[in-house]
Amino acid sequence: MDILLKSARIIDPESAYHNKVRDILISGGVIQQVSASIPLTNEMQVLENIYISQGWTDSSVCFGEPGFEERETLANGMRTAEKSGFTHLLINPLTHPVVDSQSGVVYIKNKTAHCAATAHPIGALTIESKGEYLAELFDMKKGGAVAFGDYKKAISNSNLLKIALQYTQPFGGIVISFPNDTKIMGKGVVNEHIEATRLGLKGIPALAEELMVARDLAVLEYAGGKLHIPTISTAKSVALIREAKAKGLDVSCSVAIHNLHFTDEVLENFNTNYKVLPPLRDTANVQALREALNEGVIDFVTSDHNPLDIELKFKEFDWAAFGTIGLENAFGILTQYTSIERSIQLLTSARKRFGIPSTPIIEGTSADMTLFTPEGSSVFTINDILSASKNSAFIGETMKGKVIGVIARNQLVLN
Repeated sequence: MDILLKSARIIDPESAYHNKVRDILISGGVIQQVSASIPLTNEMQVLENIYISQGWTDSSVCFGEPGFEERETLANGMRTAEKSGFTHLLINPLTHPVVDSQSGVVYIKNKTAHCAATAHPIGALTIESKGEYLAELFDMKKGGAVAFGDYKKAISNSNLLKIALQYTQPFGGIVISFPNDTKIMGKGVVNEHIEATRLGLKGIPALAEELMVARDLAVLEYAGGKLHIPTISTAKSVALIREAKAKGLDVSCSVAIHNLHFTDEVLENFNTNYKVLPPLRDTANVQALREALNEGVIDFVTSDHNPLDIELKFKEFDWAAFGTIGLENAFGILTQYTSIERSIQLLTSARKRFGIPSTPIIEGTSADMTLFTPEGSSVFTINDILSASKNSAFIGETMKGKVIGVIARNQLVLN
């Protein structure tokens, strides 16, 4: 099928056509022609007056399968991602069994091979994500794993982190270290702040995150290697990572879209969809995250998409599981806090960090792109949720712009 994009505005700094309006002809999954005007034929599918960029990448997604299919299957999860504008997904090992071997990595790759989007498994850093012994990292790398981390579980053993950073250096592996001191967190469920006190909920101090960020960076400085710190949520974390980058340490970080958008003031009604880890912080910390978006300290934004069935969420706040879905909302929320060009950069830069080839919008390149418009707004409702699980913190929130679809792997997926 031939696809003609008429009068498409290209947002791609790697392309000579960046910020220009062009017609683009795609045939056989390859960009055949980019021109001011391309004549239309009857065999073409035409899309007009849209924005396009390289396909977006989400660095932290959970789908459940294998083992937790009641939360989300790979098939529906991948289709949800495609309709949300993502063509590359880093899939966390929050599965049963945990993806801690090459066979687990290959299972996810094979099960999603037919999809327009590409799955990039994150292998567990430790066996069964128990934090005791390193998993078979090199074997998983050969199978297609792009990084190694235990989802939402901190590496409490500093020596294990040191060994992991050293072991992965010969093959360029990236270690993911979730920053949370569980001893300081204790039984906390929300940010330690006036809201927690007012609502009678146990607090999680910002210190629980910041101590681990400081420790991780100290170990990285000693051992070398590549470190990714996911979903930071405090101003001090931003400052520590800014300082580490100034020293030349090979570290990246992300922020979850919900931590960027909400403050802990939304907890008023004890809605468990707002129970996330790290917790929603106070206004000062959230403002610091927003300001850091344009600095380059925050490398990319993630949905931190975590589908959870009703039995895990529909219970007392203290006992509900941490997590919200967010694939459907990442773009519509992010564009409210930064420019469209910076938004696209934050949604695509994980590619380079995790070794996923870029696909600049030029002639002869495979078509791997997201179609969208930054114009217009809408209110997100429960009927807009594409995921199998409905635990969304964004119900009732205003979305800016709209995802139209994706073109990838010689497939066109439209909303």
